Amino acid sequence: MTIRVLVVDDSSFIRKRIAEILDQEQDIEIAGYAANGAEAVRKTQELRPDVITMDVEMPVMDGISATKQIMRDCPTPILMFSVSTQAGAKATLDALEAGAMDFLPKQLNEINGDVEVAKRLLRVRVLGLGGQSARFRQQRRVLSAATPSFRTPPPAPTPAPNGAVPAPRFRRVGARDLRLVAIASSTGGPVALQKILLEIPATFPLPILLVQHMPGSFTKSFAERLNQICKIRVKEAEHGDELRAGVAYLAPGGFQMELSEGARKTLVVRESRAGENYRPCADVTFGSIAKNLSGKVLAVVLTGMGSDGKLGAEKLKAAGASVWAQNEESCIVYGMPKAIVDANLADGVFDLNEMANELKSL
Repeated sequence: MTIRVLVVDDSSFIRKRIAEILDQEQDIEIAGYAANGAEAVRKTQELRPDVITMDVEMPVMDGISATKQIMRDCPTPILMFSVSTQAGAKATLDALEAGAMDFLPKQLNEINGDVEVAKRLLRVRVLGLGGQSARFRQQRRVLSAATPSFRTPPPAPTPAPNGAVPAPRFRRVGARDLRLVAIASSTGGPVALQKILLEIPATFPLPILLVQHMPGSFTKSFAERLNQICKIRVKEAEHGDELRAGVAYLAPGGFQMELSEGARKTLVVRESRAGENYRPCADVTFGSIAKNLSGKVLAVVLTGMGSDGKLGAEKLKAAGASVWAQNEESCIVYGMPKAIVDANLADGVFDLNEMANELKSL
């Protein structure tokens, strides 16, 4: 399958640079170019690309306004490019709320310092979004129809070798059974997290750890935005933070967040090690929780590419924890939750609205 891309930027140099990077992938084809948001809206209608790469700051019409109009008239997966400043982070979060699916820093070397790795990541992101384009358009039609929320039952248990089918694992948990909630997400996660956290009351009796794949220049702004609109407190995690009920701790981009050993539970924020592909990584956080907090944990895996969180969820399940996954219909990208469901690790599979209600009921 060839992924057709519309490249949108007011700089001809940047448009050419993005095209050169994408052209190195044989399954990606440049469908066209646009120099501003208004032209992007028009060419999206004309060319029907599978993916759009979109700049934020442009003349005539900015990228956020263009994203809103495209999502209304011709829903298409959009990858935003943003500068890594506080203003750029705010604009990127606005773009995600407007309907963009994913984002990358405009200066690719800011991703991890290796330009070639960053170029490969750009191609992987475009391929991933392109593979979701048909389902994404269908999902946007469903959402625009304002269908009610629903709960998806857990997947059918895998038969044992002797043919016996184990009983379904789904069980409702309460705050008395738990000491911590941990939530992991990636592509589509900022909007999903905001939707869930907005429903949690200020009296929520548990601390919450948040692992969202996001560059370090964005996590502080994201935490501050959530803190302004949510009833609970939300902060970017710092080394030595002591866990408190009703506080959500967002793992800082570019680092790993772990739960400390010992009776006094604090957070360890450290540099990444070899083999830890995501910074932050849900597997790292989940694994440390499984090691240091036994089974008194609820882990939630939301929308995102890849399978980060699966290995950590296996460790949590072995320690007696509960694991929930977002259902396919409400995911922007059904990757991380799918890995949980396919591995038969999910104690419950929920629509995003129902997930918020279930957490609120704790």
